Amino acid sequence: MSITRVGLIGTGIMGAPMALNLIKAGFEVSVHSRTKSKAQPVLDAGGQWCDTPRAVAERVGVVITIVPDSPDVEAVYLSNDGVCAGMGAGSIAVDMSTIAPETARKIDTEALDRGGEVLDAPVSGGKTGAEAGTLAIMVGGEAATLDRARPVLEAVGKTIVHCGPSGAGQLTKLCNQIICGLNLLAVSEAMVFAKRVGLDPATMLKVVSSGAAGSWAVDNLGTRMERRDFAPMFMIDLQQKDLGIALRSAFDTHVPLPGTALVHQLLTANQAAGEGREGTQALVKTLERFARML
Repeated sequence: MSITRVGLIGTGIMGAPMALNLIKAGFEVSVHSRTKSKAQPVLDAGGQWCDTPRAVAERVGVVITIVPDSPDVEAVYLSNDGVCAGMGAGSIAVDMSTIAPETARKIDTEALDRGGEVLDAPVSGGKTGAEAGTLAIMVGGEAATLDRARPVLEAVGKTIVHCGPSGAGQLTKLCNQIICGLNLLAVSEAMVFAKRVGLDPATMLKVVSSGAAGSWAVDNLGTRMERRDFAPMFMIDLQQKDLGIALRSAFDTHVPLPGTALVHQLLTANQAAGEGREGTQALVKTLERFARML
């Protein structure tokens, strides 16, 4: 049976454009968010409001959740008015938040006890990917569940990969964040160096983006650094949360991550400067302060 009704919980920077893409794809979309005003663009486009996560889950065949952190996911899923309480046999929940792998497994167990199925499916691509419907989606859980949910995920993402059992999506996302963090640092260092030695940063970015140094971070973060545009595609506070999960997981498995730890500490300096809600590209300001350029 094809899925026609989809729910989305969490209409923030990522969730709102994802919900709009689901509506554009022809799904009947029900939404819930802690702050109803953030869901208004979705409601204006034809989305239906639900007062609780449970009400969303009761109404739809697939519910997507994308909220900030592990405690938020537990509250959305495990409270009396949570998603699990509204799931029935055959219903699917897809959590696209970035959370601890053990939290993903806990939610999966609870949903299975109620006859539902859960995929942990964190995403990469930021605000631009969410708006364009081109997110990379890293999926943990049963392959058969993914097959059923795939038509829904194709409305919000371009690359959808089954990474393994429950928790594998989150572990893959941690690898993604490790790479993103170090790319962010590389671009920030290049920008500060270019300005100090008298280069035009925009010209430098144009040239290196076409060569071996080209990357998503150069194209999307470097250009924003050059324009001094620090509005968040992805907030420093959220990146810090993700890197903290990665570092804790690495500690538990005795994996040294020296580069990741350095980026985490440098972004802490941004947070200390009151920049935690700015985009991750604001890391360049920490390096500028070190170089006495800001």
